[in-house]
Amino acid sequence: MTANTAREAIRYTADVVLIAAGHVLLIERGWDPYEGCWALPGGHVDAGETSIAAAARELEEETGITISVADLQQVGAFDAPGRDPRGRYVSVAYTAILPAPVAPTAGDDATAARWWPLDELPDLAFDHADILAAAAALVASSAAVAT
Repeated sequence: MTANTAREAIRYTADVVLIAAGHVLLIERGWDPYEGCWALPGGHVDAGETSIAAAARELEEETGITISVADLQQVGAFDAPGRDPRGRYVSVAYTAILPAPVAPTAGDDATAARWWPLDELPDLAFDHADILAAAAALVASSAAVAT
């Protein structure tokens, strides 16, 4: 195979945009890449697992907050080359809305978890600002349709 036709290892992940009362839940990453930076809860899809099940599992592992897969709505797939410095990662992002923030408890690879006002966000790791913007647009369009 030439350099142009070499196979590329692709890793499969899932992320969650959890919104409540104008806030979004973020975790502080405990390891590289982006150690110490804020990010959406998420992680690798395990063997035999769907991305939506992985999203719910990762949310619970990293924040202690449990969401039913029935409450998650798919935002989209994010697959731009270079979105993760470790290699090629494809993430399916999901969103859910809670009526009010629930106190998170950081766990797994998160050193902290907290709710951030949507209009006062820190810089986010990876392409999570793009994922958050897509989720916010989806939530806004769903709310407009419902009224």
